[in-house]
Amino acid sequence: MEQDERARHASSFGAAATAYAEHRPDYAQAAVRWALEPAPGLRVLDLGAGTGKLTAVLAALGADVVAVEPDPAMLAELRRTLPEVRALPGSAEAIALPDASVDAVLAGNAMHWFDMAAAGPEIARVLAPGGVLAGLWNVLDDRVDWVAGLARVGGSAAIGPRDTLGDWRAATAGMHLPKTGAARFGSPEQAEFPHGQRRTADSLVATLATRAGMLVMPQPQRQAALDRIRAVLASRPETADGEFTLPMLTGVLRVRRR
Repeated sequence: MEQDERARHASSFGAAATAYAEHRPDYAQAAVRWALEPAPGLRVLDLGAGTGKLTAVLAALGADVVAVEPDPAMLAELRRTLPEVRALPGSAEAIALPDASVDAVLAGNAMHWFDMAAAGPEIARVLAPGGVLAGLWNVLDDRVDWVAGLARVGGSAAIGPRDTLGDWRAATAGMHLPKTGAARFGSPEQAEFPHGQRRTADSLVATLATRAGMLVMPQPQRQAALDRIRAVLASRPETADGEFTLPMLTGVLRVRRR
C-alpha cells in the first residue's frame, strides 16, 4: 500500500507540467558546482529531470548534459524550453545510456522517488570510474520564524519531508547512495547553499500547489489548504504586500563512484 501511494505521488507531476515549469525554483549555481567538483569531466546526466530546472543550470555552467525523464508531459515541457539539450525518456531504474558514458549523475528534487535497489546498479553502470552521484534538494529555511509558521500551517501535503531545512537534514542523515551496491561508492558528503527566491503571495501559493501531496489531494481539501496558506501570508508583514525573498537553501548529498 505504501509503495502504491509513493508511485501515485511520483507520477502526479505530469498533469501540472506547465505550472511546475513556471513556478518551481531553479538550483543555486554554487550548489551545482560543488556537486560536480570531484567529477573527472563535464559529461552530466540529469536524472529525473522534470521540466529541466536543474538541466538549465547545468547547461549554463557549460556541462555536456543529457536529461532523462519518465513522465511524457514533463519531458515535452523540458524539450520545449531547452530544445538544444538532448532529452530522453527513461527512469533511474532503466537509463538508456551506454556504460561509463557520463562523469556525473545529478538529480534535482527527484532522488527520493528512485527505487535505489534497481537504480543504484544502473547509475553505477552509466558512471565513469571516479564519477559522481549527487542529489540536490531545494528546501525552505525553517530557521526563519515566518517560514516555520508557514510549514506548520501548510501541512505535510504542501510542505512535506525534505521540504524544510530541518526535515532535509534529518532525512538525508541516514540516506545511503545507493542502498545496494554501496561498495562501488565512497562515503557521502553533504553541503548547503543559500538560494533565496523572489516571490509574491500568489506565486508562492502557486509553487506549493505543484507539490506531489497537493496534486493528489481531492480538490476541496486542496483548495482549503491553499486558502490557509494564503491567509498566513496575508497576515505576516514580511509577505503581505508585493514581492519578498523566500529564504531557501539548495542542499546537496554526493558520493563518488570508485
